Amino acid sequence: MELTLFNILDILGTIAFAISGALAAMDRRLDLFGIFIIGFVTAIGGGTLRDTLIGNTPVTWMENTIYIYLIGAVTILAIIFRNKINYLKKSLFLFDTIGLGVFTITGVEIGIRNGLDPIICVALGAMTGTFGGVIRDILCNEIPVIFRKEIYATACIFGGLVFVIMHEFGVNRDIIYLTTTLIVISIRLVVVKYHISLPYFYISSENKN
Repeated sequence: MELTLFNILDILGTIAFAISGALAAMDRRLDLFGIFIIGFVTAIGGGTLRDTLIGNTPVTWMENTIYIYLIGAVTILAIIFRNKINYLKKSLFLFDTIGLGVFTITGVEIGIRNGLDPIICVALGAMTGTFGGVIRDILCNEIPVIFRKEIYATACIFGGLVFVIMHEFGVNRDIIYLTTTLIVISIRLVVVKYHISLPYFYISSENKN
């Protein structure tokens, strides 16, 4: 595999989401097999959906088995150093945010490489960034973050829009990658720190009958 900035970011995203999945599994007290499964599907879930939708089969991790070995190694390290990772929830949030930012950008880029419409590229970026976390949360019996009031997918969409705009203006690819990744990560950090959320709606109990 050629080590371009794009591939490096893709590897970093895989590592971040694998750790995120492993931490979530350990937090739910799953066994060793469960930890590996959650770490694996969190890391490859979004990319698998993206590749399937655009007809890129076999999907990336099937063609490049380095991803399988990488996820396995990272999961083992997460287990070994689990007691060194203080504040488990904060660590989970941090690695999930990094994976979200990086995978959003890889999804948009692959959409552009396949000549898709910019809005579809943004959608691919959002799906690549969020779907692994959706699978992780469902398997861990939690409501996925994307469906809560937290700003999650919205950060991906905003970062994806910035990506396609910078691309249209011919900005250097590496600058686009770094800028938009940092934008997505920064949005997540800011909205969680200051408790910013999208509005949510519910049916009051008196109107249910």
